[in-house]
This record gives sequence, structure tokens and C-alpha cells, in this order.
Amino acid sequence: MSDAGIGQAKTGFIGIGTMGWPMAANLVKGGCEVLVYDSNRAQVDKFCLEHPTARAASSLADIAAQDFVVTMLPTGQIVHEVLVRAEQGAFFNAVKRGTIVIDMSSSEPTGTQALARLFAQKGVAFIDAPVSGARPRAITGTLTIMIGGDDKAAIEKAKPVLAKMGERLFDTGGSGTGHAVKALNNFLGATAFAATSEAVLIAQRFGLDTRTLIDIVNVSTGRSFISEIVMKEHVLDEKYGTGFALGLLAKDVKIAADLGEAVKLDAPLSRLVRERWAGARDAVGYNADNTEAIKSWNEDLSGQKRSQAWPNLSQTRCKRAPARPSNGATRSTKPSTNSRSSSCSIFRKSSAPWRCSSWAGSWQPRWR
Repeated sequence: MSDAGIGQAKTGFIGIGTMGWPMAANLVKGGCEVLVYDSNRAQVDKFCLEHPTARAASSLADIAAQDFVVTMLPTGQIVHEVLVRAEQGAFFNAVKRGTIVIDMSSSEPTGTQALARLFAQKGVAFIDAPVSGARPRAITGTLTIMIGGDDKAAIEKAKPVLAKMGERLFDTGGSGTGHAVKALNNFLGATAFAATSEAVLIAQRFGLDTRTLIDIVNVSTGRSFISEIVMKEHVLDEKYGTGFALGLLAKDVKIAADLGEAVKLDAPLSRLVRERWAGARDAVGYNADNTEAIKSWNEDLSGQKRSQAWPNLSQTRCKRAPARPSNGATRSTKPSTNSRSSSCSIFRKSSAPWRCSSWAGSWQPRWR
């Protein structure tokens, strides 16, 4: 690693997407020498145009020459692909002893541990440092960052760089623990959203004013971040604009549930929530906003979907509930204008195993 101060640390950034762009921008603002890389060259060129001191990497080998390398990609599998296999193993073959690799993606903890062991053989520290706070906090540089890793000296060296992107840095333990905490946190959030969605749908079918329900919940024991912010700002008004893809949240829930199975805990709720979010992903679409999951959950006990899958909750008013509602015929509903195709473009075959996407975090797999 060079003798330059942290302010001038040579930092490579892989994945200039919804989260990666503002995070890399904060590194530039913080005085780091930033080299950016993405499979979408136009995205890289645009970033460098808006941030003149940043440079575009010509290859993954170019990125490997930096002091710090940050990855912000959709899945752990893609992280492994990019760092170990892509461009005929260019990054892995070129990275030098002393380099610190920081995976800020939401990756599988066991996969992270395997990568850490692999890079340790080359004298390269591999740190997991996933984030919480979504795009608004990525823009302001106030993310919460969960840091896991076995090389404590490397973590201390990395903290000044991480502090340019986040305001709360938590040491979580050894390799993979940061990613475990991130998955478990998102599992809790996804569980709260699923439970709150069911409460809202039950209330709507019974004829309750859903806004009144949420207002009462928010001054009662059922309140949560989901009821206070997400339901009011994104679901009841049908904005669906959190910026976090449904497929990514379903992935995080699966990571948490899989982790429970890996440690041999009988955790039935995690399995149920995993199933619910996987079903919503398949029904609404991987790239849909995660709040649109509620559209797929308006189903009768018989398993039959309502003829109009999603009621317009913003226009629901309190009225007497029908004695025996039948397939929603007694209610006036309208479909959301934000519905998306349930087909997912990320599993198309291509000569390139990954590509950049405008929706989030950068890269998506194309293989089946």
C-alpha cells in the first residue's frame, strides 16, 4: 500500500449503480483518488464527467493496483465472479499483497468467508462492510456500515475510507459477520412489512379506513419504521419509490433464512417470510420496488387472486363491511399504474456473465 494519506488513498470502486454511484461520489468528495469500474462503460464515463478527479479503469487488473478496492454489487455470486473469474481472472491474478478489498454488497456470509480465505492466501485482506440506509443516506454519506473481517489491522486502515460513506461504523466480528447482520436486519424489516401489509389488507376488506388504521398503529404498540415511513409514504399513496428492488430484499431474506438452517436452528418464521417474499418477487417482478410486494398478497383463502389484485388504499373510506365478501365484487378498486412485468431480465443468456443495470447497485447475472 502506498504511503499517501488516507485522504489521497488510491481506491478502486466496482459497481456504479443506484447505491454505488453516490458512495463513490462521497469518496471523491473526501479526497480519495478514485478509479471506477463497471460493465456499463457509459455509466463510468458519465460518472467521471460529473466527477472530474475520478478516473475510469480500463480493466479489472487496473482496479487491482489500488490500495483499497470497494465492491457494491447485487449478489455475493457476482462479487465472486468479478473478483475471481471475470476477464480470465484479471483481478485475482493482478491483486498485490497488502491490498484491502471491501465488499459492501449484501452477500452470503459463508461465501464471504470462503473469499476471505482465498484472498488471505495472497496476503490480501477481505472485509465485509454492507450498508443500511438506502440511497438517501448513500447520497448524504450517512450510511450505517457493519464491518466484519479477520484482519483487524486492515479494518482499522479501512475505517477512514468507510467513514467517508457512512456515519455509524459497527465492528461485528470475524469474516462474514457484517453480511450476517445485514441479512438479519433486512429479514426483520421484510417481516414487519409483510405483517403490516396483511393488517392493511385485512382492514381494507373489513371496510376500515386504512389511513386511520396506520395512524392508530403509529401511536400504539404495533408501530415500526415500516408503519411510520414506508406504509404512509410509499404504499397508501401508491408511490412505491423506496429505490430498493423487491428481488434484492427477497435475496436478503433468503440469506437470513438459509443462515438459520446453516446453524441448525428451527426458525419457521424465517422460512415462511422467505417463501412470501420469493412469491412476491415471482409475481410482481424482480426489479419492482420492494413495497410493491403487497400487490401479490391480496389473495383469498381459497388461493384465488382478487380479480383486481390491488385495492386503491388511498381512496378507501370507512364503511360497513359486507357479511360475505366474494372476490372483491363489493368493492371499487383500481390497479396500480406502477405494475411491472413479472418476467425478470437478469436471467437472460449472454456472452457476458454480468452487466450493469440502472436500478440498483450495478450488476446483474445473465446466466440461468
